[in-house]
Amino acid sequence: MGALMRKGGTVISVAALALCGFVSSVAFGQQKLAQTGMKFLNVGTNARVTAMGEAFTSVEGLSSSIYYNPAGMARLGSSMDAFFGQTKWIADIKYNYGSLAISPARGDYGVFGIMAMSVDYGEMFETIRAPNPDGYLDLGTFSPSAKMIGFGYAKALSDKFSVGGTVKYVKQTLGSSTVGFDAGDTRVRTKNDANVLAYDFGILYRTGFKSLNFGMTVRNFSKEIKYEKEDFQLPLIFKMGLSMNAMDLFDINPENHSFLISVDAAHPRDFKEQLNFGGEYVFMQILALRAGYMLNNDEFGFTGGVGIQKAFSDLQVGFDYSYTPFGIFDKVQRISVHLSF
Repeated sequence: MGALMRKGGTVISVAALALCGFVSSVAFGQQKLAQTGMKFLNVGTNARVTAMGEAFTSVEGLSSSIYYNPAGMARLGSSMDAFFGQTKWIADIKYNYGSLAISPARGDYGVFGIMAMSVDYGEMFETIRAPNPDGYLDLGTFSPSAKMIGFGYAKALSDKFSVGGTVKYVKQTLGSSTVGFDAGDTRVRTKNDANVLAYDFGILYRTGFKSLNFGMTVRNFSKEIKYEKEDFQLPLIFKMGLSMNAMDLFDINPENHSFLISVDAAHPRDFKEQLNFGGEYVFMQILALRAGYMLNNDEFGFTGGVGIQKAFSDLQVGFDYSYTPFGIFDKVQRISVHLSF
């Protein structure tokens, strides 16, 4: 028992020191902008997670963990878990996404997961420079899009330690563009597509102190890709986090009341270090009230949302909603559906 407590204390101490380092980075770190592409990969998906300020690195038991820390799938709370949803982003951009996790033989062979995302950027006007009074020619419209599909695996190596990884195919299509005219005055066009394989890795550790969890993840690791002449990288991000059901500190039945608190420290490739805080109060395992705060972010700050879930025999159904103010832009709203059986 003493050795166990020492190990748990060591992990907590290391996590605390790392978080302190992130706090100082948040306060004094340098700004890093416009260093990556395909930023749609960093847009939050699940309404529950975004309502909690995206502080989800150390939360486990759901298929949606594949987006945030694949190791969180390792202790799936059911044989199969799925979620799907939609985000109405700024500028009429729409995100559709979902995930599915399967735990065969009650997790003896690990947990297998799949995730997918598609982005509709709407229609945009295409123009080309021309020696006329307007200075350009109107060539109609085009419709950019993006998509991602990923396959993941997670395994609990012990009663405390879990690992997980994901490989995903990412593609972005910016349409065809006119680069000139040939001798017959016919437009010469070129495609603006890029695709790449990317990888996510994560670990999750149950410290042994109540329900305190510690997690770390690296997402969007890939080679450099290119549009025309410029090379760029995906939005690589490293995150670590802590989470715990605060009701464990009191003599309260968790089936009646639970209060999950979580904090994530993020180190993006293309932005300043950030801290995300989240909280979720659940009453009678039915109604959930959520809130979060994203610190050191240009446009995001407070987040909030609600959720409701109900068990029907072996099937549990949940609906989640999140609200995210977006600075000078319109608010962002997300809706997602969760199924577990």
